[in-house]
Amino acid sequence: MDDARITLLDAGWEPPVEGGSLPSPFDELGPSLLARQAAEVLQRELHQGQVAPGIPTSMLEGHEGGKMFGVLVVRLPEGHLGLLRAFSGMLAGRWDVEGYVPPLFDREARANMEPEGEATVKALFARAEAMRASPELLSLRAAHAEQSARHASELAALRERHEVRRKQRHARRAELTGAAEPRASSTPSSLDEAHVRTRVALRDSLHALDQESRGDKAERRRLEAAHESERSSLEPKRMRLERRLRALDRLRHMVSRAVMRRIHDTYVITNMRGERRLLRNLYERAQPPSGAADCAAPKLLAYAQAHGLHPVALAEFWWGAPPPSGGRVTGAYYAACRDKCGPLLPFMLEGLHVAPPRTFTPPPTTPGSLSILFEDRWLVVIAKPHGLLSVPGREATLNDSVLTRLQARYPDATGPLLVHRLDLDTSGLLVAALDARTHSALQHQFVHREVHKRYIAWVDGIVSGEQGRIDFPMRVDLDDRPRQIHDPIHGKPAVTEWRVLERLGDRTRVAFFPLTGRTHQLRVHAAHPLGLGAPIVGDRLYGRDAERLLLHAESLTLLHPGTGERVTFDCPAPF
Repeated sequence: MDDARITLLDAGWEPPVEGGSLPSPFDELGPSLLARQAAEVLQRELHQGQVAPGIPTSMLEGHEGGKMFGVLVVRLPEGHLGLLRAFSGMLAGRWDVEGYVPPLFDREARANMEPEGEATVKALFARAEAMRASPELLSLRAAHAEQSARHASELAALRERHEVRRKQRHARRAELTGAAEPRASSTPSSLDEAHVRTRVALRDSLHALDQESRGDKAERRRLEAAHESERSSLEPKRMRLERRLRALDRLRHMVSRAVMRRIHDTYVITNMRGERRLLRNLYERAQPPSGAADCAAPKLLAYAQAHGLHPVALAEFWWGAPPPSGGRVTGAYYAACRDKCGPLLPFMLEGLHVAPPRTFTPPPTTPGSLSILFEDRWLVVIAKPHGLLSVPGREATLNDSVLTRLQARYPDATGPLLVHRLDLDTSGLLVAALDARTHSALQHQFVHREVHKRYIAWVDGIVSGEQGRIDFPMRVDLDDRPRQIHDPIHGKPAVTEWRVLERLGDRTRVAFFPLTGRTHQLRVHAAHPLGLGAPIVGDRLYGRDAERLLLHAESLTLLHPGTGERVTFDCPAPF
């Protein structure tokens, strides 16, 4: 086949006989050996400094960041194997790059509507931004903020004065009623007169206090009326502009959705049986996510289907600077994304025999007792090996864990036992409480950062500097659980201090001191460019897989709930 986008492979590339199944693009254990070999062909080209003619690899390290690349090994009609290349989205502002497969959309249809649609959306956005930055609206917002703050301050001051007066009146009433009884007199008539005078004076005094209370209420009503009068002179103007701005934003959103719907309709997806569907009909939501069908895998499969090529092996890998959220490392392989490709690829693959995706499962563990470093009648300190779950997994086959072994060892223990957890791949110290009161006391120390923790790790890279502090918020990646990402808007605070212990070759031995306890905190803080920019060795989620994750919880210092003493437990790293 005469096609510049296909690289012919020699006979040595013949795949092993495995039932003729295409490995699933959602396979969590990584691509097949054949797919890796094909990816290495493209990676060698990238290493040589050129993505394509006129596009240097160094561009992927710039402000635009890296890119997900894909390779697909295909069998040509004449029986030879070939290699296809693709990238996600656009590259250097271009959809078409020499040597890579093209995008899926209908070029003519998109060219006829996209420029006008984008121009309309940009014009609406410009109008909204101009209104948002208009001197009139900014002035009204500033005046509203000043007015609201002043009104709140005046009302708070009035409440404070009224509260002082109320307490004074309360004390005065108590004093008056306590002194209401007249002193005894020598004659009944004088006693009656004194009693009458006292009752009249008490009535008048209590009436005066009531009048004061009503006066306070009237004063508050006058202040509130004055505030309302001030607001009425300002609020209608501000609210009118705010409504116009919201209406403009809604209009822009509606037009943008309409434009995206028309863009999505330029993608007609064909599966390996030759059946065709509009892109948006493959998604349950109202609209496919941004960038759907622009990932490398859909491009590769669409090109293979259109040219009568049979897919044999697929791999996607990252190259260049990580994205702002982190979680991507040059040369590391990644399964197809669930959000964009989850509904799309199964349809595209219909007509092929695709192997079910393999998911990561913990390695078989050796049954037996736990390694107990310390125990008394209050707590237990365990040395958890890597590969053992802290708590049972969701699947019935993943029942073996530190918790289940503790429950077997201490059948009379009360409460949740484990006070904290370690990742499956992390080894080191875990603390368990043998009664509910001790558990609560220990958990309080963890929550309030009163426990001093030290972890040891080897990271993949040379860390600059000798020590420092990493502080950026994190959250779970909703489209790729359990991966965690950096999110300055919705993330929760995550803080880690670190110190370099040793440098050896292209690795660095680091001590981590986590001040918060977010999921995968140390792994993300190590890998992300805002952290060390060097993933922990063996990190299958944020770096490259290896025999094990070289992360170990080496030391714990806490206040013993039973004795009140400050105690430290140590467990040297096994690597």
